[in-house]
Amino acid sequence: MNKKISVVIVAAGSGSRFGDPLPKQYHHIGDKTLLRHSIEAFMQLCPAHHIQVVYNPLHQNHLDAAIGDLITGKNLRAAVAGGVTRQQSVLNGLRALKDVTPDYVLVHDAARPGIDPDVIYRVLDALQEHKGAIPGIAVHDTIKQCNDDKVILRTIARDTLMRAQTPQGFDFNTILMAHTKFEGLEMTDDASLLEQMGISVKCVQGSERNDKITRRHDLIRLGEHLSPENSPENSLKAHTMIAEEYRTGTGFDVHRFAPGDACMLCGVSVPHKARLEGHSDADVGLHALTDAILGAIAAGDIGQHFPPSDPQWKGAASDQFLKHAADLVTRRNGRIVNVDVTLICERPKIGPHTPAMRQAIANILSIDVDRVNVKATTSERLGFTGRQEGIAAQAAASIALPRTA
Repeated sequence: MNKKISVVIVAAGSGSRFGDPLPKQYHHIGDKTLLRHSIEAFMQLCPAHHIQVVYNPLHQNHLDAAIGDLITGKNLRAAVAGGVTRQQSVLNGLRALKDVTPDYVLVHDAARPGIDPDVIYRVLDALQEHKGAIPGIAVHDTIKQCNDDKVILRTIARDTLMRAQTPQGFDFNTILMAHTKFEGLEMTDDASLLEQMGISVKCVQGSERNDKITRRHDLIRLGEHLSPENSPENSLKAHTMIAEEYRTGTGFDVHRFAPGDACMLCGVSVPHKARLEGHSDADVGLHALTDAILGAIAAGDIGQHFPPSDPQWKGAASDQFLKHAADLVTRRNGRIVNVDVTLICERPKIGPHTPAMRQAIANILSIDVDRVNVKATTSERLGFTGRQEGIAAQAAASIALPRTA
């Protein structure tokens, strides 16, 4: 990506909910403060003089102890004072960056020290087609809207909801204009400003470990993720400094129909006059895709990892097979670039279900849905699929791995 990237790290808050006189951004996980964890992660992405910390001048001593050596020895920009609101603090940081004229800017909360490099790259990838992009996590709990007396008014469909995270990425001039336009107002996050202006913002897959530190017990929860070997700055260094090679794998699978009323296809239960027969849930689409990913990393096939002779996999949900393949990619410091699944059948009709299938696969693989394609075709009434005796699937997966030679 031939773009200049800058970062605003917001560290001006008092952390009143944290329950400690010391602001949470200056608490330690391991031998580093939360603020330093965040800064050093981004120092692997862009020069230190492109990273702008925004702080509360009342915390000067804490700031000096936490990152003073980075300013004097690593050329980190001197921190600038924040405002009364977070929105004003971000604007102060953006204005301070005008001298380096970045193309993109990432706005990150210092209280999110577990930033995952994959999340950063998903945000940056989305900025190539959108003026703004944010990471988010799907909401799994049932959401109720209540009135002032805590009486339920309605249940909100959770499949449309996401928990917003940072870093939120933007075209620099666009977000600076938006913050300037709404200066003095307070909105919930930076993306809200673009929403108010009618500018679309892309939501990409976030990370559970990137949740915000709000209370003291959150420090314990994140501590194991930020051990030296798992630190985000080390992970990001691996992504940015090791050359990548791209590999492609393919998969193919077939399952016959059996008496039933629905088929599991690409993680979605599709109503039908029959089910698919198999030792597991017989999700022919996920089986083919699992084989494609395993093939791309030369890790055999699904039968080697989950033998159909093993009773523990009887009736098992196939999403765990696909998640296992994705985990193997992660262990090799790789990433899934994109996947493509083709379902071959006369019935059931696949088209109406492809959006849900794409999202299901994206959730299992923890990748953006724009990297997932699901389509269907028929065999022109030829062969076993044409006779509606079963369904076939083929899949392809592209994987990026660190170059080893």
